[in-house]
Amino acid sequence: MQFPLEPPTPLFAADDSSSAPPSPRADSTTLSKDVSLSVNYLPNKFASGLLSPTPRRRRSGKANDDHPAMHKRGGGREAFKSGEARMPAEGDEDYDGVTGGWFGGKEGGHTRPHMHWNRFKWALFIANLALSVYGLAGLIFCLLTWFDVFEHADIIRVGNRTELVFSTAAAVLASLTSIIGWAGILLNNRSFLAVYTFTLWLCFALLVTPGYMTYKQRTFNLEGKLNSQWSRELGAAGRLRIQNKLHCCGYYSPFVEATVSQSCYARSILPGCKEAYVNFEKRALDFWYTIAFSLVPLQLVIMLAGLLCSNHITYRFGKGMMPKAYRLSMASMAVIMDNYANQLAEQYGTEIASDIVARSRHLDSVTYASGVANGTGTTYALSQGRYDSLAVKSPYTERM
Repeated sequence: MQFPLEPPTPLFAADDSSSAPPSPRADSTTLSKDVSLSVNYLPNKFASGLLSPTPRRRRSGKANDDHPAMHKRGGGREAFKSGEARMPAEGDEDYDGVTGGWFGGKEGGHTRPHMHWNRFKWALFIANLALSVYGLAGLIFCLLTWFDVFEHADIIRVGNRTELVFSTAAAVLASLTSIIGWAGILLNNRSFLAVYTFTLWLCFALLVTPGYMTYKQRTFNLEGKLNSQWSRELGAAGRLRIQNKLHCCGYYSPFVEATVSQSCYARSILPGCKEAYVNFEKRALDFWYTIAFSLVPLQLVIMLAGLLCSNHITYRFGKGMMPKAYRLSMASMAVIMDNYANQLAEQYGTEIASDIVARSRHLDSVTYASGVANGTGTTYALSQGRYDSLAVKSPYTERM
């Protein structure tokens, strides 16, 4: 005689007499839109913490040493270990963002944890220091030239004005870029460092531009270019300023394209300006492109440091922000706990599963009490654990 087989009943399924609705399952096609996508992954990460009687603490010597059952909080260099949490918590090490107190000072009435710089941050610090030094040095030199502090600075302002403008722009941009870099380094702000890395390329372009211009002018027919400049571009005022600085008169002689002044006239004994002007331009242009091209390797190293290290200013991956689709809600936690309870029941039995879930609720209450004692501002309700609100979603909690 054969009896008809009854269909299998899922573990912890709601009884007909129970008033609580059955909890959702992760593989259900009717999941609510507010259920996080993390329900497929989180239960496996819960196992080690819930099965262990004493969850791992963050680090010895911390403020939570008096609470051995404190939950592990991720962050710092330890976040890259296998199985470690990737999300930051309040007061966590190497927090990624602008929180004030650059070097771990007082904030919010409590002392921030001790912070240390990683090797990437030190590399950025040294690279940005080099950028600051040569940017400020170049800016000071250009400003002194514009203000006619040097003896022959006026000749540069007249005969090499375009190159001086590009050099000044490069020095200004390098100085501003270094300021952005200091803000990103000291505040651990990757957005600032992204802008910093991009502007380094602009600094490189403005650095090589005056170097190329001066090298081209010095190497290819300098004398012919100066002849054309004196006769067509300088004008009477420009020629007069060069004559006064070089103490000469006219280009070849006082009778050839000379600007009349108190010291330059037809019977003046002053020599022509061509030889002195050509010699001065040779020395100035040689010095100019040598300095510009000698800074190119340093600029490339700074750019390489920015590209490789700006996203690793701290050991936290990314911005430390959970994507919206993976953020947990109470509906998501109902699915997670229901699936996890089923997994435990299938592997260890119903009684052990009940004991493990009860222990997780106990650890949650200890976490709240520890957070209040340490002043971390944890906002769990005192009268219930993190998963107490799941009683209306899963009948399994009603049997506990």
